[in-house]
Amino acid sequence: MILIDSHAHIYTDEFKADIEEVIARAREVGVDRIYMPNIDHESIDDMLNMAEKYPGFCIPMMGLHPCSVKKDFEKQLYEVEEFLSKGGFCAVGEMGTDLFWDKTLFEEQKEAFRIQCELALRHQLPIVIHCRESIDETIALVKPYAKRGLTGVFHCFTGSLEQANEVIGLNFKLGLGGVATFKNGGMEPVIQGVSLEHVLLETDSPYLAPAPHRGKRNEPAYTQIVAQKIAEILDREVVEIGEITSQNSKTLFR
Repeated sequence: MILIDSHAHIYTDEFKADIEEVIARAREVGVDRIYMPNIDHESIDDMLNMAEKYPGFCIPMMGLHPCSVKKDFEKQLYEVEEFLSKGGFCAVGEMGTDLFWDKTLFEEQKEAFRIQCELALRHQLPIVIHCRESIDETIALVKPYAKRGLTGVFHCFTGSLEQANEVIGLNFKLGLGGVATFKNGGMEPVIQGVSLEHVLLETDSPYLAPAPHRGKRNEPAYTQIVAQKIAEILDREVVEIGEITSQNSKTLFR
């Protein structure tokens, strides 16, 4: 079986002690590659070290996470721009908006979002969007850029089928992870209602581990659990889920 984890922060401290075992377990279940979203200036070195240690398997992105957007966000975005100009990144991300943790810097988040959309268009890269408690606001933000050809993925998608169809209508993908396996995750209507060609698998490691590991550290090997849950909901072979979603990731991230 071929699987791709389209979103995992495996360079963080949570994996420092056993990263080789984590990678081995991922390969064992068929994970073909892991796409790594950046967080902010503090995470860049660790992420690039992982990319260097596992070339072609751990693939980096470059961006500024909305929860790291502070008053000096423009300074951080100059650094993002500098790295993007060097090349070697598959996407601009993780970027986006977040109304869960802190609403006071939402205007700054929106401005950082727009700047990163422009960077993605300039470098002909897709974007990887974080939109916690802010799906509608983010759809509105991305619309003018989608009209200019920008594409990407709404990572950790937890919205309604109506919102999913709106995202797909903008030529963006849906990233499905651990929430798809939660008893009250509410993702079955979305999984049943959209075509698999619009779906990427992800873990968001070390966060949001799928059932039955909920509450524990997540890891890329658990991509298999997400694939199995989707296969169960759709009454299709898990190998087919892996193949289609992996091809979707490869196409999006080129």
